[in-house]
Amino acid sequence: MTTTASTAATTSSTASIVKTLGSGSGLDTGAIVTALVEAQFAAKNAQLTKRADTLTAQISGIAKLKSGITGFDAALRTLVKGGSLTTQPTSSNTGAVTVTGTGNAAGLAATLTVVRLASAQAATTNTPVARTAAFREGTLDVTVGGTTTTLTIGGADATLDGVAAKINAAKLGVTATVVNDGGGARLTFKGATGAANGFTIAGNDTDPAATGMSLADLSVGAGATGTTIGTTAVDAELALDGATFHRATNTVTDLLTGVRLDLKATGVATLGSTPPTANISQAVSDFVATYNELRGAIATELDPVEGTLYGDPAATAMMRSLGALTTTSLAANATGAPRTLGDIGVKTNRDGTLAVDTVRLAKALADFPQAVEAMFADRTGASDGGLTAALGAITTRATDRATGFDAEAARATTAKATLTDAQARATDAAAVMKDRLTQQFATMDARVAAYKSTQDFLKQQVDAWNKN
Repeated sequence: MTTTASTAATTSSTASIVKTLGSGSGLDTGAIVTALVEAQFAAKNAQLTKRADTLTAQISGIAKLKSGITGFDAALRTLVKGGSLTTQPTSSNTGAVTVTGTGNAAGLAATLTVVRLASAQAATTNTPVARTAAFREGTLDVTVGGTTTTLTIGGADATLDGVAAKINAAKLGVTATVVNDGGGARLTFKGATGAANGFTIAGNDTDPAATGMSLADLSVGAGATGTTIGTTAVDAELALDGATFHRATNTVTDLLTGVRLDLKATGVATLGSTPPTANISQAVSDFVATYNELRGAIATELDPVEGTLYGDPAATAMMRSLGALTTTSLAANATGAPRTLGDIGVKTNRDGTLAVDTVRLAKALADFPQAVEAMFADRTGASDGGLTAALGAITTRATDRATGFDAEAARATTAKATLTDAQARATDAAAVMKDRLTQQFATMDARVAAYKSTQDFLKQQVDAWNKN
């Protein structure tokens, strides 16, 4: 088809040249040169352009499929990691304790009593002073958890703000804040929650006779007269089914496996769990819809007539791997329990798309809730790592730098760069040919003009002779 078009273009250009040459003295050398150059390079330029368009379409198709599979994989991982597909813990008294699932909370059934909340020690200076009032130079001995650190208070530090900055920069587990009072400013010290985080501060002046306020006014603890301890550091106390436990904070993550407890107030709560039946059912439907959309994009690119990636090994391999998902074991569940997507009602249609048998899915969720949940758990690295691991493996192969889409894109990009160079060389060659022909035709035209001038002179002489 390209050869026919090229031949037709050459014939047309030649005919134009012949017609122009036969017109006598009025030669259009510019048109002749252009026609000759186009006739010479038309076929090659058409071939290069067609190949460039093909490579551009292939690069675009590769990018589309890569984006599709990576987006599918990322969306599923985000859904799974969000925890909505795992059994969630519940609390009957959220005013006393709220619960959050950090894992599978299946089978949770307990009574939790919050006896006491954890609190932090806080102390505030008693007398408000001017914010710019100076203290004497000296040291502050800050003791937290039995460890004492001595901070030197120099002239630049000897104000409420300076002392606060010095303590905060030391990162000792005690923070200091300057608060405004109606009569001036005061300094507040606060530690972390938990009995082990109680603290003391001992202020010592280098020169007790120097002017300024004494650092002893900032002392906290037994015998201190310049500050008042507002709250003391204590552990949270809670009872789980009658057994007493203590924790340094009001956020407890190491008491119940897969459950985070946020203690809010004293009180009693019954802890239980709720299976994610509705969420899994919706997730299966969303998975099938996204799968079908991606499969349709792959099928379009692999179409033998109009597909830009027909025969591409990476796209073909991805299509084949996706087709095997419904029969891939996703969890080592007990005999008789579902292990594959096909077992829970995800079926393959004759055209390769997926569909959901909602009746079968509902029965699987009712009869084997934990087994179905296990299929959607993220156990990447295990031989039965769940649906995320199975889809992740397909994504990894599809984007492999040596054999996947990245390799295909690199090869196509390199080929296009080479083609661009070839097009540039063809353009340069056409320009050289045009310059050469233009010079040749200009020389010829000059000679024809000279011949014509001689002819006109001779004709005039002959006419004169005949007249005489």
